[in-house]
Amino acid sequence: MPDTSAETLKTTPLDALHKSLGAKMVPFAGYNMPVQYPLGVLKEHLHTRAEAGLFDVSHMGQADLIGADVDGALETLVPGDLRTLAPGQIRYTLLLNDDGGIIDDLMVTRHELPGKQNTLCLVVNAACKENDFAHIERKLKGRVHLKRYEDAALLALQGPRAAKTLAKFIPVAAGMPFMTSRVEKFDGTDVRLFRSGYTGEDGYEIAIPAADAERIAKLLLAEPGVQPIGLGARDSLRLEAGLCLYGSDIDTTTTPTEAALNWVIGARRRVEGGFPGADKVLEQVSRGAPRKRVGIKPLGKAPARGHTEIQDGNGKRIGEITSGGFGPSFNGPVAMGYVETAFAKVGTPVSLIVRGQAMPAQVAAMPFVPHRYFKPAK
Repeated sequence: MPDTSAETLKTTPLDALHKSLGAKMVPFAGYNMPVQYPLGVLKEHLHTRAEAGLFDVSHMGQADLIGADVDGALETLVPGDLRTLAPGQIRYTLLLNDDGGIIDDLMVTRHELPGKQNTLCLVVNAACKENDFAHIERKLKGRVHLKRYEDAALLALQGPRAAKTLAKFIPVAAGMPFMTSRVEKFDGTDVRLFRSGYTGEDGYEIAIPAADAERIAKLLLAEPGVQPIGLGARDSLRLEAGLCLYGSDIDTTTTPTEAALNWVIGARRRVEGGFPGADKVLEQVSRGAPRKRVGIKPLGKAPARGHTEIQDGNGKRIGEITSGGFGPSFNGPVAMGYVETAFAKVGTPVSLIVRGQAMPAQVAAMPFVPHRYFKPAK
């Protein structure tokens, strides 16, 4: 097991600010991170849905991938269509292994500035970033250059007040469509804005030089309706939104089809293949997979946590919960997990084995709370 003692944990550029705000700090992905602030997880969650929450996600991995055929190179590792990625556009995709298993999920952005269209900006998960970057460099050696951003912070401003708040500092931010990016100045500092996030709410992720992170975070926190939010509420927000957590809901044992992520596989890629595990993945796209990730709604008040066994009406094991807990906005327990495909239809009754007792539940549609991403009318 990795050593996660206080002496070995890394810190983000906002570590001192978290402590000054009264955060409860916990080890996460090798970093000392805020799990909650004095407001508490429940209120932090509801505040983000109602106004705006500011999250420190600086532990995630940021890098530029640069090369004459950077699209073609990265397409040998992911099933997404990168050749059609417009300048300033963001695409969610998956790093796959040779068996079609998911090494990580990541965001890929085309640099929008003139002369930089051969640059893709990558944001990967914190716990996976060392392996991800080593994997990319090894597989694409001689074709691309990977430039890591070690001295950088990443903030996420999420919630219905996010656009109005950020527009005070960067007026053009309000008109950015969901899944687009641009470089702008924030109080004199060059930052990269991504109109994205992992809460299901409208909002932004803001990449900032480490030296300016605390100053910019304080400016945002001074605005009306903005509160600091920890990892606890981030997890309950993404669960209500039906979004996967790598290492819990997806990993190297799950394929895109099993994970209900077929939508990430571009139409051209379905014809051409050319990504790791393509034969297996495309066979599952065509014929289905033996199991599928689904939403699960417990019918009582008790939540079902990860690794809870799922059974059919005859007591046969048909799957397992991968993420579960109380959904504050949903006002009840919510979960997701994998079941045999025959039981994946919404409304199918199932049983959850909680402390040895069978608890009634049913397969449910996700998201549990509607997404509110900003997509301007065309």
